[in-house]
Amino acid sequence: MKNKAAFLMLLFGLLALSATGQFIQKPLPYSYNALEPFIDAQTMEIHYSKHHAAYIANLNKAVAGTTAAGKDLEGIFSQVSTYSDAIRNNAGGHYNHELFWSILTPEKNSQPSDELMRAIQSTFQSLDSLKKSLNAAGATRFGSGWAWLVVTPYGKLEVCSSPNQDNPLMDNAPVKGYPILGIDVWEHAYYLKYQNKRADYLGAIWNVINWTELSNRYKEGMKRKKSIFDDWAALKTFHSVMSETFHPAEEGKLDPIKKRSAEMLAKAKDLKASSKPAAFNNPSISSSVESLVAAVSKVNQAVKSKANDKAITEALTQAHDVFHTIVGLCRDEVH
Repeated sequence: MKNKAAFLMLLFGLLALSATGQFIQKPLPYSYNALEPFIDAQTMEIHYSKHHAAYIANLNKAVAGTTAAGKDLEGIFSQVSTYSDAIRNNAGGHYNHELFWSILTPEKNSQPSDELMRAIQSTFQSLDSLKKSLNAAGATRFGSGWAWLVVTPYGKLEVCSSPNQDNPLMDNAPVKGYPILGIDVWEHAYYLKYQNKRADYLGAIWNVINWTELSNRYKEGMKRKKSIFDDWAALKTFHSVMSETFHPAEEGKLDPIKKRSAEMLAKAKDLKASSKPAAFNNPSISSSVESLVAAVSKVNQAVKSKANDKAITEALTQAHDVFHTIVGLCRDEVH
C-alpha cells in the first residue's frame, strides 16, 4: 500500500510538472514491475520518470515561441527538417516513448489480428521471420536508436531502424511509414538488466509485446494508405482523361474521345516530362510511359484522320492497356 501511494504521488507530480507546457506525459498503463522478469522495475521507473519526462520538459521549452507551438507531434514531424535539433530530438523522444509504452503489456498470450497476421505472412512468411528481421534491425543499429515495424504509405509492412530519437513519420526519414511497433535500443532501455547484451534484450522483449495494440495500429496505418496516383500528379491527371473517354467508348460512345484525343495526347506528354516519384523511378516504367505517348499519338491520329469507329476504338483500347501496364508496374514497386 505504501509503495502504491508513493507511485501515485510520483505520477501526479510528473503530470503536474509536464502540464505546464503544450505536451504532457500520459500515465504508464501498468506498474513499473509489471513486465518482470523481461524488463525490470528499476529500468522502467528510470526510463519513464526520468528519460521520457525529460524529453517532454525539453520539448515544451524548445517549441515555445516557434512555429511548432500549437502543432501536434505528427504536424511537427511533417516539417521536422525545418526545425531545430532540440525540437526534432525531443519531439521524437516524446512520441517514440509514448508508442513504446503502449506496445508493451504484462498480459500473456496476446495475438496478432487475422488481418495483421496475413500481412506478416505475406511480407515475412512467418511471425518468427518478422521477429528475426526486427531483432537484426535493432542489433545492427549503431549506437542509440530504434527498430521499427511500419505500414508504408502504400500499405506494405516494412522493417527499418533509425538513429537517436528519429522515427519514420519524420519528413526526412529514409523509410517513411506509420509505426506500429518501435523497439528502443538506447542503452538506458536495457543496460541495468542486460548490460551490453542487446541481443538478449531484443529476444526477451517479445514476451511482453502487446499484439492487440499492434493490430489496432496496423488498422490505423491501413486507413492512411495512399493510392499510387497520390504521389504522381501527372499520372492522376492522365488517368482522369483516360477514364472519361475509355469507359464511354466501351459502351459504343466515341464522342468523348473524338473531342478529347488532343487533350489526352498533351496529358501523355506531360506525364513523360513529369518528375517521377522516387519509388517509380525505374527503366520499365519509363519505357512504358514512352509506349503510352506513342499509343495515344495513334489515337489522336485516328481521330484527326476521321478513321472509322472500329479503328479509333482499337487504338484507344491499346492505349488503355499500356496505361494499365504502367499502373501495374507502379503497384509492383510499392507492394
